[in-house]
Amino acid sequence: MRRPKGIKTRKSVAKRFKITGTGKILFRGAGRRHLLSTKNAKRRRSIEKARLVDPTDVYRIKQNLPFSH
Repeated sequence: MRRPKGIKTRKSVAKRFKITGTGKILFRGAGRRHLLSTKNAKRRRSIEKARLVDPTDVYRIKQNLPFSH
């Protein structure tokens, strides 16, 4: 059976980024997997928060998520 043609969502991008209701893009930073005992509590708390993507990268991310905006 043949696969239908058309635009597809880049799944690796969909797993890494989330688009908010207002169109901003959030991502989870790196550094929360291991070696946490060497990082102080303030640093660990700041790592766990979702952060906004830089405006220069927004266009490229939205190109890979065609159905989300």
